[in-house]
Amino acid sequence: MKLKFKKQQYQHEAAQSIVDTFVGQKKGFRENIVGRTLVDAGLFGKEYQTQTMFSNNPFTLSYDDILDNVKEVQKRNNLPIDRQLHRDQHNLINLSVEMETGTGKTYVYTKQMFELNRQYGWSKFIIMVPSVAIREGVKKSLEITRDHFQEEYGKKIRFFIYNTKDSSNLNNIKSFANSGEIEVIIMNYQAFNGKKDDGKVSGGESARKIYRELDGLQSRRPIDIIKQANPILIIDEPQRFGKKAEEALVEFNPLFITRYSATHKKDREFNKIYRLDAIDAFNEKLVKKIKVIGIDVDASTGVNQFLFLDKINISKQSYPTASIHLEFEVKGAQGIKKKTKIFKEGDNLFEYSGLQQYKGYVIKEINGATNTVSFTNGITIGVGQVHGDVDESHLRRIQIRETIKSHIDKERELFNKGIKVLSLFFIDTVEKYRKYDESGELVKSEYEKIFEEEYSNIISQQRLFDEKYNSYLKKFEVENIHNGYFSIDKKGKAIDSKESRGQEGSDDISAYDLIMKDKERLLSFDEPTRFIFSHYALREGWDNPNIFQICTLKHSDTSIGKRQEIGRGLRISVDEHGNRMDHAILGAEFHDVNKLTVVASESYDTFAKELQKEILNSLSDRPIELTQDVLVGKVLKNSEGKEFIIDAKVATKILMNFSSSGYIDEDLKITDKFIIESENDTVKIPEELQEFKQDFIKLIGKIYHTDKFQATENESDENLPKELIPNENFNKKEFKELWDKIKVKTSYTVKFDDEELIKKSIASIDKNLFVKKINIVITEGEQREEMRQEDVSGGQNIQKGNVSREKATEVYGNVKYDLIDEIASK
Repeated sequence: MKLKFKKQQYQHEAAQSIVDTFVGQKKGFRENIVGRTLVDAGLFGKEYQTQTMFSNNPFTLSYDDILDNVKEVQKRNNLPIDRQLHRDQHNLINLSVEMETGTGKTYVYTKQMFELNRQYGWSKFIIMVPSVAIREGVKKSLEITRDHFQEEYGKKIRFFIYNTKDSSNLNNIKSFANSGEIEVIIMNYQAFNGKKDDGKVSGGESARKIYRELDGLQSRRPIDIIKQANPILIIDEPQRFGKKAEEALVEFNPLFITRYSATHKKDREFNKIYRLDAIDAFNEKLVKKIKVIGIDVDASTGVNQFLFLDKINISKQSYPTASIHLEFEVKGAQGIKKKTKIFKEGDNLFEYSGLQQYKGYVIKEINGATNTVSFTNGITIGVGQVHGDVDESHLRRIQIRETIKSHIDKERELFNKGIKVLSLFFIDTVEKYRKYDESGELVKSEYEKIFEEEYSNIISQQRLFDEKYNSYLKKFEVENIHNGYFSIDKKGKAIDSKESRGQEGSDDISAYDLIMKDKERLLSFDEPTRFIFSHYALREGWDNPNIFQICTLKHSDTSIGKRQEIGRGLRISVDEHGNRMDHAILGAEFHDVNKLTVVASESYDTFAKELQKEILNSLSDRPIELTQDVLVGKVLKNSEGKEFIIDAKVATKILMNFSSSGYIDEDLKITDKFIIESENDTVKIPEELQEFKQDFIKLIGKIYHTDKFQATENESDENLPKELIPNENFNKKEFKELWDKIKVKTSYTVKFDDEELIKKSIASIDKNLFVKKINIVITEGEQREEMRQEDVSGGQNIQKGNVSREKATEVYGNVKYDLIDEIASK
């Protein structure tokens, strides 16, 4: 199959925003004579051949002209207006584009290159990315959109990955310099980011060569050839670039820089000229709807030690410490809870938890080299490992079961629509899915066994399915419907993906090759694979549009955002012919079809709250009050493209109308009344806006307030001491007299009759002793049909659904717990 692409208005507007920033720029390119080479001219003897290089034409606009253009673009896109052109320390213009994950930012900056070439003649570009994963994804995107863009522009982009290990790389650099066509270098910043002096380069061999004089380039340095082209720099995910990488970008002598991300750093957004955030993307039906299934333990007996080593903290100023998850008693209605605390060598977990099962767990060594913690009782645990949690495997089984159930339900629904359903499992270690015996032969692993057992049980009720779908299920054996995508070692064995130090995600090319090459094949019904297991470090390499379930078979990692975890499944699905299943095709069915189910490794409440907090934090530059500044200068359009610009007079009229109609409160915040009436199409607006009503309501919908959510966003740690401030009674005479009477230390002696105490204890135990069973709680919830500002700020964007309980007491057997010792110690 071949993926098909549509021209979409929002992608056109995003690319056009870059182009319109330079309105008035003269079209053309610069031709440079860079040297002469002595060549053999046959009968005519020897002669010199001129070497010519094409580069981007410099600005013919002033900075003031560009700033004026920026303001016009921001006004058109309903963004805050910048009063100055923000340039970095090297005087480089930086333009920011915010686009939600899954909406096609790679497509947009590809279109940007074509448009800049058509409008201004600029033809030299560098796409800079933070990792191998994104680099390979960009390359794949340029490949599959090549024909699509050729139909529109009549030409193709020539692109290559900068990699000095590739023998064709020097020829690619020559072509980049000598060609007058659109030339693109795709580069991850590790390939150039390093020290240049004395040949000592932190970026490795690739970085060394980019700064070296090479014979294949007539003793010229690759960096000199690239910088002479005066390329336009496109940064994908700039928030992932460190300070050193950012500073090194000046080496390329870029004409200007464009920055694309869903989550820009707030202090490095520069001139934002386009925004498509989480709320807009969802409401405009450009991404999937999210459904969450949270799984958690409802109660715990507290008789089995639980340890989960989250991470080891290494500092130059102190000895290593470890963040360890452990189970301990918390007084109150909550009973047993899991908490994380930072420990150091010599700490006694029993003293901290107060539970008998932690006797002997004194930390002997925290080893940063091996990422392990050893205890004096001989137990050693590694980062990401669980020790002693007897219901851990049962929880994972339930996660796999719920994912399969969700998959089958979705598959039955979409099968007759010709849409292939895929499910993605992220696991923490490959050995749980791919296991080898001593002779190197594959053997059944833990997750393989669980998956095949649960899948077989679920589809054993095939009589409930229609005949055509039933035949599809019988077409492939269970062993063939799941597959793993992992890094491969030299012996061809699957291994855990490598992660560069200090980087999120893997830089292991062996894993990404397989994922990217199989992208289209996975969407075919002739390909048996429907369930995919992948190492969590590969998460950013996945962007297949037909991921409908994501299951995280690992402990929640607080360093990885929820939006990042679900980002692999947000793209709109395609059918077996490569057609995009968007709102234009599906209409009211859009979110019924395009729904991503996340089977989380934590409770529903935890996942939903964290996700909504992240969405909230990404919306900080949305206006929170309806003021004249928000309205004046905004451009409204009707269905025929006619424009209306809101001036100060109309803005005042709108504010008076909204105040009298109860659409804003005394703090100028949008009220529920406006939301309800806009949904019912009963909003009253000034007459001159009636023709532009739809666009006007969309403008007001971008006003967002965060007041309701701030209380939970900044919750204090319950372990921190609370400041106690006495009230006015503290200094009163009556209180001082009372205090003098009760402040005296008093000792009490109590005597018991042993026989009577024993009899009453036995009677009380017989009557009241109750051992609570372990229940697994499965909670479901999904996004509302429309994402509203008060829902996200109030934590109601994802609505909780039904709760079901599954008994899991059978997982506990041979309990090692000294009840008599526990009673005696108290």
